[in-house]
Amino acid sequence: MSMMLHPGVSVVPVTSGPKSHFFGYYDKCPWDETGRYLLGMETDLTTEAPGAGDTAVVGLIDTANDCSWQPLAKTTAWNWQMGSRLHWLPTAPTRRIVCNARQGKQFVAVLRDVFTGDETCLSRPVYDVTRDGKVAYTLNFSRLAAYRPGYGYAGVPDASAEELRPDDDGIWRMDLETGQERLLVSYAAMASFEPVPSMAGVAHWFNHIMINPSGTRLFFYHRWRKMEGQIKSWHTRLVTIDPDGSRPFVIPGLNRVSHYDWRDDRHILLTAYLPGATCYSHVLVADQTGERRVLGADLLRENGHCSYSPNREWILTDTYPDADSRSTLLLFRPRDETRIEVGRFWSPPAFTGEARCDLHPRWNRDGTRVCFDSPCQGHRQMLVADLSDLIRNS
Repeated sequence: MSMMLHPGVSVVPVTSGPKSHFFGYYDKCPWDETGRYLLGMETDLTTEAPGAGDTAVVGLIDTANDCSWQPLAKTTAWNWQMGSRLHWLPTAPTRRIVCNARQGKQFVAVLRDVFTGDETCLSRPVYDVTRDGKVAYTLNFSRLAAYRPGYGYAGVPDASAEELRPDDDGIWRMDLETGQERLLVSYAAMASFEPVPSMAGVAHWFNHIMINPSGTRLFFYHRWRKMEGQIKSWHTRLVTIDPDGSRPFVIPGLNRVSHYDWRDDRHILLTAYLPGATCYSHVLVADQTGERRVLGADLLRENGHCSYSPNREWILTDTYPDADSRSTLLLFRPRDETRIEVGRFWSPPAFTGEARCDLHPRWNRDGTRVCFDSPCQGHRQMLVADLSDLIRNS
């Protein structure tokens, strides 16, 4: 296993080959409330981008039974970056999950009891779920697949593919108990809100919805195309809104906004470029005012998948592979600017582009362990790092 670890850290694989196993993005906890089970996904693919017919299996990892793999269901609504947006439902965090699936020509969300197999199907997929488990917010994964490959799902054509700024699609609110849904913000409305010249005559889409801890605000990325010669890229701005879609606010003064986490109900941690900067900063921004400050200015200078520990004392993040093809797992404590390199993990060059394997580190529920995805063994698997001693002694 190709890894270099801090002496106060132990790392163990919780899945094994020959099939690939992963969880996906860093903004969700794979552990159930008891800490016994982790959610994961299994597939025969290795470094290929999933197509419409490629299946992944959603399953449980039983840490009380030698990390045995227990398959639950199959899905064709998934990608390497975010999996199938797996969640443990807050209303039943020891037995019910939600994941996205495809039924015919429609992406849906499936609520499933992991022990009985009982299922409820909702008419739209989910992106994020409120902490009380009652409401989900979502977007068009077909449009996302077209404009940000690797983050949407293959297999369902976008009904508004020919429209640059549809007025009947965008960010949706869905009641998880009744299935009732409502459009909160359309692409057309957002393209007309505080517009800039580069928004004219190009396609618009949304990504990266995240709800604040109390469910009183949510943010999302509003993106639109730009052309530089023959290279297609995009502009990004981060927008916050109320749960009913009102009071939109655009976070000002940041470029190349990338990753994020709510520290509390009012403040968002972002990796972004400040005006005139030549590298990424970790910036703490106040919602609805834009007031900001940089965290670890000389210590956190790379883009990474950042998240706060459950007690909000630590920031967990990672890096992309360096010149030696190694990704680094990092801890940072803002109050005294303590930076700890947890470990460095080899990433074979074949894991690149849409099929790259970012660490995407995810906290457990008490902030003592971290689950991450890595191909450091030569194939994509899930690993768990025990940080309890390291945090206790730092």
